[in-house]
Amino acid sequence: MPGGDQELGTYYVGVDVGTGSVRAALVDQRGTLLAFADQPINQWAPQFNHHEQSSEDIWAACCIVTKKVVQGIDLNQIRGLGFDATCSLVVLDKQFRPLPVNHEGDSHRNIIMWLDHRAVSQVHRINETKHSVLQYVGGVMSVEMQAPKLLWLKENLRETCWDKAGHFFDLPDFLSWKATGVTARSLCSLVCKWTYSAEKGWDDSFWKMVGLEDLVADNYSKIGNQVLPPGTSLGNGLTPEAAKDLGLPAGIAVAASLIDAHAGGLGVIGADVRGHGLACEGQPVTSRLAIICGTSSCHMGISKNPIFVPGVWGPYFSAMVPGFWLNEGGQSVTGKLIDHMVQGHAAFPELQAKATARCQSIYAYLNSHLDLIKKAQPVGFLTVDLHVWPDFHGNRSPLADLTLKGMVTGLKLSQDLDDLAILYLATVQAIAFGTRLIIEAMESAGHSISTLFLCGGLGKNPLFVQMHADITGGNGKNEQSWESCVS
Repeated sequence: MPGGDQELGTYYVGVDVGTGSVRAALVDQRGTLLAFADQPINQWAPQFNHHEQSSEDIWAACCIVTKKVVQGIDLNQIRGLGFDATCSLVVLDKQFRPLPVNHEGDSHRNIIMWLDHRAVSQVHRINETKHSVLQYVGGVMSVEMQAPKLLWLKENLRETCWDKAGHFFDLPDFLSWKATGVTARSLCSLVCKWTYSAEKGWDDSFWKMVGLEDLVADNYSKIGNQVLPPGTSLGNGLTPEAAKDLGLPAGIAVAASLIDAHAGGLGVIGADVRGHGLACEGQPVTSRLAIICGTSSCHMGISKNPIFVPGVWGPYFSAMVPGFWLNEGGQSVTGKLIDHMVQGHAAFPELQAKATARCQSIYAYLNSHLDLIKKAQPVGFLTVDLHVWPDFHGNRSPLADLTLKGMVTGLKLSQDLDDLAILYLATVQAIAFGTRLIIEAMESAGHSISTLFLCGGLGKNPLFVQMHADITGGNGKNEQSWESCVS
């Protein structure tokens, strides 16, 4: 927000669509959080590696949480609305009606989620082309990006979906369209997930080479031929219909959107650290690595010049911070992996009962239980004989290998609460070690990182933060330890 001329008593609404829920926040002109609400959203998994959602369900959740956070305030003082969301693929027909992305023909389920891995064959063929656009995604395109998903729809749902489709949106762009009626896409989404270049635009030869030439013939209208920087005011603002749905005044400004991880990265990588006694005070913003850790983890580093890092997405120009190049490392389903390991253990019912009795979350209870059983030794030494390889959903960075699987070594016959707590610890340590590998890859390519900034749900877990500080500190190139700043 521009400084100096903001009138007192003005408000802004932000809507964040994550994997499992929608959150809304009301902030004032200084960015102070005044109200917060969240609402779960549905997911469907009709078969292995197929993950779907509903754009109608997500929009309804956006309306619920927005109405909650603006209760009791003067709505005429709301100056703007912004959306961020996961980079999931939304499919609509030419009349903007949902189309099915599944063999069942259920058009309510019209979103292929970001974590969906159905397009394995398609992404292999795309990567075999060795097209020059792949150098901007770490050399290997991820199955979680949009081109392989589009190709899967063309090859598997030609009649029920592909031939009828009029619009393919990244979820953040769908939300800004729903609010304004403007089909313009955000530079953030198209550059990071669709191979668009901020400098050159679309590359016709790529789409023709991978078998999606029909998108070129249509002048890219189905995937975006008007592209705006994140934060740009869209059209005439909030439409009357959307205003009624959201409980907001018509005409308020709506910003071009961001991917959820990139919104988090923008928020923390530019954090004002003055007055907190941190060594990173006065250091360049390019020395910071933002780690957005929720269902998955995304590692955001920026640079003044393009840096090509094998196995790390980017460099993307102006996709997150205007005028800077972005590299994005990542670990698929980190938060989901921790849940999977804990909830699948034989001692999980006992954990639930004891955590409930103490009015604690299961992870707060596990953290305190680890403190109890570690005795005099550092907690990290509890896993001296137990190790986890965390790539249960493939490796996004820096190995960029979707075929990798997870592994646990050092198991024994015991399955009590102590064993569950130690398995939980080993899983968190494995995720932190994956972060270290990403940092090493980025530094080897030319980044100079001195500070980690963590945000997202896992950033609230003190064990997760501490393990990242312990395991990434002093990576063999220097003797310093990272500062882990939680937002």
